[in-house]
Amino acid sequence: MVGCAPSDLVLYEDEAILVINKPAGLLSLRDGYDKSIPHLSTVLTPLYGRIWMVHRLDRETSGVMVVARTAQAHHALNDQFKYRQVVKHYHALVIGNPDWNEKKLEVNLRKDGDRQHRTTIDPKGKPSETYFKVIGRFGDVCLIQASPHTGYTHQIRAHLAYLGYPLVGDGLYGKPLVNLTPIEPPDPDLPPIGRVALHALSITFVHPLTLASPTFSSAYPQDFSNALQGLRLKEVR
Repeated sequence: MVGCAPSDLVLYEDEAILVINKPAGLLSLRDGYDKSIPHLSTVLTPLYGRIWMVHRLDRETSGVMVVARTAQAHHALNDQFKYRQVVKHYHALVIGNPDWNEKKLEVNLRKDGDRQHRTTIDPKGKPSETYFKVIGRFGDVCLIQASPHTGYTHQIRAHLAYLGYPLVGDGLYGKPLVNLTPIEPPDPDLPPIGRVALHALSITFVHPLTLASPTFSSAYPQDFSNALQGLRLKEVR
């Protein structure tokens, strides 16, 4: 586990769902090669009983997730994700300074599209859409809110790399994917963050029992918060 008790991961619980604050480093799903690596189910099941996974976050991504505690809740939540009724907002630290404040990107994506098993831009792939908004500029790094309408593997990472603004700490997508000038490496004085600088900030969905539409949020973890604070201090200087 990544340094916290199972109960510390839970932001909200009732008989139908758990809302989780997943730490960076913890797998959402079982590893396909090494089944001994802890993942959300192995961590939560001993305390909360059986859970059903509805969606996932990359191992290095932190933030809020919802999991089901009954088959009925699983079915209801799955339908919401399938029909793109769930609203998700992520915060990302990216390398570069976009000449736009808001942007919607619609491109086709292909999972495992190259030898590095990256998600790539491919006209024959599946349509994807993410809405981006710059919410902080710090010289060569920006804080961006990413709101994906679709939810494909590595979608935000691939979209930002395609636009020319890869995530801080993203070694896999640190180079542009198509027809873009190579990006210079980040300033060595930037605050370190030892992972992909992506955090799932909030999620809104229809509760499978109450039919209310709650929004659950997850505060920045310490590493993300420290990096952002360092960037702000650097701007002041």
